[in-house]
Amino acid sequence: MHGKRRKFTREFKIGLLREYECGKSLAEICRENNIHPSMVSKWKKEYSAYPDTAFSGNGNLYKDQARIAELERKVGQLFLENEFLKKVLEVTKKRIEEEKKKQVLTGGLK
Repeated sequence: MHGKRRKFTREFKIGLLREYECGKSLAEICRENNIHPSMVSKWKKEYSAYPDTAFSGNGNLYKDQARIAELERKVGQLFLENEFLKKVLEVTKKRIEEEKKKQVLTGGLK
């Protein structure tokens, strides 16, 4: 087994990315900090996509994205349900009006 999992602060990750942007090679940065290059690439991708919220928490960005996707699906479902109920209400109102007209034409209730 490898040892205990290391955790890096937001400032540390951003600092490494700044070094990389300034022209320091990825290999050199990784060697100095004993980090795999794929980790730095992952950090770079995350920071590029979400500069304000990158590296907040325990690296569970995918959970936030999944939650957003779930809520968007629910909004879509509720929209469809709402449209369906509007149509049902419209049809029901027409039927009630037709029944009232029939009653008036036939002379009321029997």
